[in-house]
Amino acid sequence: MFTLEGIEENFRFLVLEVTNQVSETRAFLHAPSHEGYDKVVSRDDYIDNLKNIVEEKCFSKIHLERGLSKRDIDRIRGLQIISGNLERIADYCVNIAGQVRYLHDKNLLARRDPGPLFDIIEESLSRILEVRSRAEVAGALGICRAEFELDRLYKDAFDHFMNELRRGREVENSITAIFIFRYLERIGDSLLNIGEALLFSVIGEKIKIEQFQALQQNLSQSGFEGDVGDIDFRSIWGTRSGCRIGRVSPRDAAPDPAQSGIFKEGNLKKMRRERENIEFWAKVSPGTGPRIFSYNEDGDGASMLVEFLPGCTWNEVVLTAAWDVLEDAIFVFEQTVGDIWRATLERGPQPVGFMSQLDGRLAAVRHVHPDFFRKRQALGQVRLPSTEELFQACRDIEPALSAPMTVLLHGDFNANNIVYDHSAPRVHYVDLHRSHRGDWVEDVAVFLVSFFRMPIFEPALRGRINHMISSFHAHAHVFADDIGDGTWQARLSLGLVRSLFTSTRFELNYDFAREMNLRAHYLMEGLAEHAQTGKPWEDYRLPRPVLFA
Repeated sequence: MFTLEGIEENFRFLVLEVTNQVSETRAFLHAPSHEGYDKVVSRDDYIDNLKNIVEEKCFSKIHLERGLSKRDIDRIRGLQIISGNLERIADYCVNIAGQVRYLHDKNLLARRDPGPLFDIIEESLSRILEVRSRAEVAGALGICRAEFELDRLYKDAFDHFMNELRRGREVENSITAIFIFRYLERIGDSLLNIGEALLFSVIGEKIKIEQFQALQQNLSQSGFEGDVGDIDFRSIWGTRSGCRIGRVSPRDAAPDPAQSGIFKEGNLKKMRRERENIEFWAKVSPGTGPRIFSYNEDGDGASMLVEFLPGCTWNEVVLTAAWDVLEDAIFVFEQTVGDIWRATLERGPQPVGFMSQLDGRLAAVRHVHPDFFRKRQALGQVRLPSTEELFQACRDIEPALSAPMTVLLHGDFNANNIVYDHSAPRVHYVDLHRSHRGDWVEDVAVFLVSFFRMPIFEPALRGRINHMISSFHAHAHVFADDIGDGTWQARLSLGLVRSLFTSTRFELNYDFAREMNLRAHYLMEGLAEHAQTGKPWEDYRLPRPVLFA
């Protein structure tokens, strides 16, 4: 049976010593003395040693003991996080004691009593051991909420002393008092970290209290009646959306569709737009996007619980599926994409905006790869334009390349935003917050580059990637011919320039990033050369080899 023998005892001493440290600091502020100051400072070294002992034993337990479950490791990691924050609280106590030497009027704190803040801190510290022992979600949340109450009390004190400063009264004392109350407020930050670490120990994922409360609200709306501790929450990493995303499902029961889903929490504007887009997709192409089980808005943020769509992401299908399964999947995928394009197609000119999108990301590219922006060069009579000159040439070309129609786009048509369910068989779209009407070539360019930029160079796997690229490019060619779109290849080149060049900001493999950069330059040079000939853009042909690594 898993135990934390040795660690628990030291951890208990650590909690008790920090609690005593806070009490001694409170007593020192009430009646400052050399003896009281020495007690606060001398105890800090002992607390540091206890924290180091707990931390070393935690790391040793994880690295040396075999057979630990994820839940066991979560408990140990939570213990280490709590210990670090307890030690930080002790440091703040030393800082508070150190400020007293600058307080000329020792009665100032009697008139503006910090006692209520100490009450909250001491009460929160007294609950840590019990909450951790019982794995209480409610108790952990209570410790988290201490931070909000301390913030409120600090604001009241801050406003009071600022008024004193404005009146020019007790300037030095007021500044010192603000520092003392500020350190008490900082203890609240550590208590929040401790409460969130206790939540982590229970649910097995690092999650902030605002996100946890949003998760509770969404589960309640979806019909879940159990304790959140009964929920298995697993974060989904790798997203650049800025949203917190995690999969939610019951721990020990058969999955219920209304209780097994994807929880998303993030910026209000982005989340509201995603909800609207999912609802719109449900009307246009039922079943392609996920269902929404619940949605909540809170201040500047929002959250929702959506259906977990079964299957594999499209890059997993391409890289791992048997060849016959892959061929079937590609057929279903291309059929789905084509059906959506045809069902939502509307005739009418649509301006191309690839270069404006590129312009918005150039600073990020320059930050990662500053040497990817070449200067004008010449070799004899041969002139090589600079990167900026090529950008400008493409900006000048875009107005002549309006798309003749629009379709409903995914908006972020990367391979990991497409899910394939082989048992159905069915293709689903996820992360629909960027969906909009636009040029169908936009999604094509993003999709093709999402495969090209995979840092996979083993010949067999690269062959599968190139097969997918070739198949989808051919599908796009057929679709363009069917709808009479004669300039699609020129627009696709612009889209590929945008995606290839800006993708380098995510790639630290210099040689591979350089490869994408050079291909973007090659495409821009070809577009500029064609523009100089004066030939119609219907005659332009995308150089297909640029798509394959």
